[in-house]
Amino acid sequence: MSFIVEHLSMISAMMGTGVIAGILAGLLGVGGGIVIVPVLFFLYQGLGVSADSAMLVATATSLATIIPTSISSIRSHHAKGNVDFPLLKQWGVFIFIGVMIGSVVVTKVEGQWLTLLFGIIATLSAINMLLGKKDALFQSLPGKAGQSAIATGIGFFSSMVGIGGGTLTVPTLTFCNYPAHRAVGTAAAVGLIISLPAAITMLLVGQTPADAPFATVGLVNLVGAACIIPLTVLFAPVGAGLAQRLNAAMLKKVFAIVLVFTGLRMLYQVLM
Repeated sequence: MSFIVEHLSMISAMMGTGVIAGILAGLLGVGGGIVIVPVLFFLYQGLGVSADSAMLVATATSLATIIPTSISSIRSHHAKGNVDFPLLKQWGVFIFIGVMIGSVVVTKVEGQWLTLLFGIIATLSAINMLLGKKDALFQSLPGKAGQSAIATGIGFFSSMVGIGGGTLTVPTLTFCNYPAHRAVGTAAAVGLIISLPAAITMLLVGQTPADAPFATVGLVNLVGAACIIPLTVLFAPVGAGLAQRLNAAMLKKVFAIVLVFTGLRMLYQVLM
């Protein structure tokens, strides 16, 4: 109880993050991790955790929260016929391979490299949201070899920086002339394939930093997960419902602007 009272503002911020992450996961298909990771990264540093440790714990905790969010989002999108299970069957093994490689690498590298990687991915994703054209770059997805490489890369980079896969999966599919709503729904399922094995690996294999926040097991902070998970699960279907009724272009651009500043702020912390 004393911990809750002492850190009420931090817990409130985490709960607010859960609401926003859940809505964005369903509405924009960007994945809650793109919101959760930077918020936890800065919050943990406010508790006196070093930047390196904060990034490691934020990455693993984000992946843990994405598991139930993805399940909730999958159910909502599947009900609308927007999950491409044949594609998931083809990509699943390669996503898993990428995830396992990335998850093990995370437990071995310094947090500053993860911060740098997240900053780059977040900034490029935001620029794509702001400047991306509606027209597809390609008429269809590449052959089996190309799709295998894409799926492995999505699994690897997503697990490395604690995102659910939507940030990389949605633009990749839409670039290949894939229907936007179906890309968002399929990305939700990709998020589960990424988050479940990655979170378990970081929970069991990760070595808890000496300055990790209270209740961290492996690299997963249980307090952060407990605050965020219920609200992401509750609000992911809300976002999925809004995705069917709203033109999300303007919301996506506003989010992208915020994401640009967040990514650049993280890059600044590492490089300056």
